[in-house]
Amino acid sequence: MSFFLPVAVCLAVLSPPAAAGEPAADSVTLAPAINATDFARYEKTLSSDDFGGRKPGTVGEQRTLDFLIGEFKRMGLQPGNHGSWFQTVPAESTLLLNDKVKLQITAGAQHVSFANQDDMVVQTLQGKAQVDLKDSPVVFLGYGADAPNWHWNDYNGVDVKGKTVIVLVNDPGFASRDPKLFNGRAMTYYGRWTYKYAEAALQGAAACFIVHTSDAAAGYPFTVLQNGNRGPQLSLPSSVDPAPRLPVAGWLTHAAATRLFAAAGKDFDALAAAAAKPGFKAVPLGATASISLKNKIGHFESKNVLAMIPGDYKPDEVVVYTAHWDHLGTDPSRPGHKVYGGAIDNGTGLSMLLEIAGAFAQQRTPPERSILFFMPTLEESGLLGSQYYAAQPVFALNRTVADIAVDALPIIGRAHDMTVIGKGQSQLEDMLADVLKSQGRVISPETTPENGFYFRSDHFNFARAGVPAMLASSGLDLLDGGEAAGRKAAEDYTAHRYHTPNDVFDPAWDYSGILEDTQALYELGQYLSHAGVWPAWYADSPFKAKRDKMMAPPAKP
Repeated sequence: MSFFLPVAVCLAVLSPPAAAGEPAADSVTLAPAINATDFARYEKTLSSDDFGGRKPGTVGEQRTLDFLIGEFKRMGLQPGNHGSWFQTVPAESTLLLNDKVKLQITAGAQHVSFANQDDMVVQTLQGKAQVDLKDSPVVFLGYGADAPNWHWNDYNGVDVKGKTVIVLVNDPGFASRDPKLFNGRAMTYYGRWTYKYAEAALQGAAACFIVHTSDAAAGYPFTVLQNGNRGPQLSLPSSVDPAPRLPVAGWLTHAAATRLFAAAGKDFDALAAAAAKPGFKAVPLGATASISLKNKIGHFESKNVLAMIPGDYKPDEVVVYTAHWDHLGTDPSRPGHKVYGGAIDNGTGLSMLLEIAGAFAQQRTPPERSILFFMPTLEESGLLGSQYYAAQPVFALNRTVADIAVDALPIIGRAHDMTVIGKGQSQLEDMLADVLKSQGRVISPETTPENGFYFRSDHFNFARAGVPAMLASSGLDLLDGGEAAGRKAAEDYTAHRYHTPNDVFDPAWDYSGILEDTQALYELGQYLSHAGVWPAWYADSPFKAKRDKMMAPPAKP
């Protein structure tokens, strides 16, 4: 399928040479306002120590919002929320007070316990001050997936109401490496921990523990879970998100799961292997679980940022660009540099959206549809800002054409490709491929599809609601050094800078590649801004049914 970009709306001009001391200009043709000097200014400012790591609820939030709104005003954009630049996001915080709590398992004469932060991590998702789980029957539920499109249901024939379910991380396709089972190596949503908790709650379980079988299966080491579960845990209030929630939710280490199953006379590894095969049935362990959680409950507010360019012909229809503004703040207990600047995560995404906004603002003719620049809060706390927007959208979701999202883009020079995370979802990919042809480039899938990154950024809340959504990133097949050089740079960032105070602005960055990516996503938005263009989910996408339902004409009386 081909999607042609009308020449009349392309406003590309050659970037001028950089002045002495400025970042080097790229060698591709760029739209007005897309240039290395502005990109570097945005990056340097937003990731500076003065912004305190852009943590919601701190002075860093206010400084970030003031800067972003100041730039949008300078460009001539309008507030995106019915006259306001903001959408207030309410959140609930839950702090586990007895953080040395233990999970007690009884299996016949066997009594074993598992310590929080050592053998497991645990919390409540219900926002209650006191949660008591007493003698809850334990069931091994395989992958905890009810996936009709894959003819797979781990809940078939078992009632888990009031019970504690143990499930495996990821999905059967990853474990079996069978390309015909789920998506093979690539994680599906059924492999994501958020799905497993939500499904267990929907089925009436009292507790759900996911086994961290390996770093590869989860996409991160167990230490990430330990660090993430320290301090208050945030969620949307039940008034906004009324879906069932688990009284007890947690993770077990592989060693802890092995010990738990052994106490019940079972071989964990053997059952885990069986769980990846079609026809697996849930296994009651003949054991019970008990745990008590004492929590401090608080309430909190932060703000999404929304700026827009109204459509000239169909202003009620909207193309959304998304990049989260929040990061991890400051840790006074750290030696040395204490500020989590988040230059890559997600200073790059914010800078790209500001560049695209400037390009749209300078178009000779306004877009036919509205363009919304959406910068959500609380992404680092579980995508809460975008979850709130999806529940309380400013533009109706059936009038939302698409969401184009960017998050933590590598600044490593020009590439032969551009990466689409979770490739194989919607016609947005075909449209982007047509744009990239004019640059002599192609789309590439992510290099680690088993990590499930498609489900770990803000676009996912649009996708889950049915809106075609794409998470795009810079390519790794570099003009200078090829894929080996790109992977090495990406792995170096993950190992040494990701979610650390080392994610800082680098004046030596080569902006040529990221500016080319900015141009491509600007042109994609231009095409989508034309009335009558409605990208669709592919036939096998799990999000297609929701879109079909929301776009269906009203039933005749």
